[in-house]
Amino acid sequence: MINPSYYPWGYDSDNGPDQWHKNYPTAKGRHQSPIEINNKEVHYDSSLLPWFASYDPGAAKTILNNGKTCRVVFDDSFDRSEQHQIYHLLHKCQRILKGREYPGATIYSMDATLTRKSRKFCHVLNIFSDELLSNCCVLISEVKSDSLQKKLSIAVLRGGPLPGVFRLRQLHFHWGSSDDHGSEHVVNGVRYAGELHMLHWNPKYSNYLDARRRTDGVAVLAIFLQVGETPKPEMKRILEEINAIKTKGKEAPFPNFDPSILFPKSHDYWTYHGSFTTPPCEECVTWIILREPIIVSSDQMAKLRSLSKNAENEPDHPLVDNWRPTQPRYFRMVSASFL
Repeated sequence: MINPSYYPWGYDSDNGPDQWHKNYPTAKGRHQSPIEINNKEVHYDSSLLPWFASYDPGAAKTILNNGKTCRVVFDDSFDRSEQHQIYHLLHKCQRILKGREYPGATIYSMDATLTRKSRKFCHVLNIFSDELLSNCCVLISEVKSDSLQKKLSIAVLRGGPLPGVFRLRQLHFHWGSSDDHGSEHVVNGVRYAGELHMLHWNPKYSNYLDARRRTDGVAVLAIFLQVGETPKPEMKRILEEINAIKTKGKEAPFPNFDPSILFPKSHDYWTYHGSFTTPPCEECVTWIILREPIIVSSDQMAKLRSLSKNAENEPDHPLVDNWRPTQPRYFRMVSASFL
């Protein structure tokens, strides 16, 4: 994988999307993103499952301006031994059948050490049959160790077209120089004012960089931003930090943020296999694109456009039009979870 820092790239005529393939050949691949979604060419797939997000606000760390976007960074680190085991056991036991009781499906206390906790959950899982595990969960009533509680802070996406649980790494935005364009994906000829990407990676691989080399390594949840009269108030939490990251390289603490507050009401989605929309444009992304946009105000979009793509000691150049044009779909199928 080519490191993007070796060959600077951007969105201007001399280093923009039309030039990326010269240093990043994958950008000319046949599974590139974004694409245009045309309802006449979309396949309804009744086997597609609902998707679910479990985002712990404690995983949010910082917000930054990297000269190409506004990004919120989350803690996606974990211990691949005991903690990885516990993580998957917890998600096997994530549902409750309300009003029903099963032997062993009571409230369990968490022991103070990961080792004892692993044994506890292995024992609990052995109580249930595989059938019951899909409908039951173990409730955690007590966490005796602050360090354990911190280690178990997770931000994950699961379900939908995904083969397993994916960890949230960061979210970022794409926007235009005006309200009539800015999104990367296009729906039936419509380009929205902006697009929010929540980037997740598959923890079955050793690390994030390793996941980027695999066809099932990354999942991006995409949400369109549409300018309207009733803006989503939850966007305020991000936009109120813009002044702290006005110029390239600025970073500020951004704790206690649950990005699920940005979701629209409907979880209907389109999905297809594609790529990152920035160099090196690796073709490792399962896209989940929500049909319903979230509403933002013109003032909120102007706040994003107030960022600078240059550093503090450089001339001010607005950070705008940080979107890649649509790429050929070729033979790829776009599936929908809805009719």
